[in-house]
Amino acid sequence: MSYEQYLPGATAVGIAYKDGVVLGAERRITLGSFVRSKSGKKVFKVTESVGAVCAGMVADMQNLVKEVAVYSKLKELESRKALRPNSVAKLMSNLMFQNRYAPLLTQVILGGVGAKPVVYVLDPLGSVISDQYATVGTGEETAIGVVEAGYSPGMSQKEASDLLVSAVKAAIERDAMSGNGIDILKIDSSGIKEEGISL
Repeated sequence: MSYEQYLPGATAVGIAYKDGVVLGAERRITLGSFVRSKSGKKVFKVTESVGAVCAGMVADMQNLVKEVAVYSKLKELESRKALRPNSVAKLMSNLMFQNRYAPLLTQVILGGVGAKPVVYVLDPLGSVISDQYATVGTGEETAIGVVEAGYSPGMSQKEASDLLVSAVKAAIERDAMSGNGIDILKIDSSGIKEEGISL
């Protein structure tokens, strides 16, 4: 039996637009060629202004996001102000780096609104890269082509959401490890809204 037989698949996308960020992922959870679930959730609210979308082992992504959310809330209570997205990204990076000898098998796109909308990509060892858009998972190569072709910094929330959906749909068409609907987080100055799309 090969190691690849047990690798989980996913497609996750994050896009920063003029006034906020949209994050989304499909719902299929796989282990190699076996579809474990058709209703998995890979998008998470971290704080009131920061969300995350993940690809990888579901337990690792769930525990990482819960831990970051708890530490973020403690820091907000201590400082009496909201934590900025870059601070949440650094906190997540530190937690991932602490586990570098037994890494959390998850790739994360963290997005939020601080001074400006921003997206961060984190790998299992905690590297942090900020960008205007990102894709992770087994469908990322297909999805990034769609995002790059349609992205512009001045897009509206609807345009960014439509682009995200197009990117995930394109990945679903080519990646057997992705599918079964899309969950989306929309983050702007008014807060976080979640929606789902059935395919």
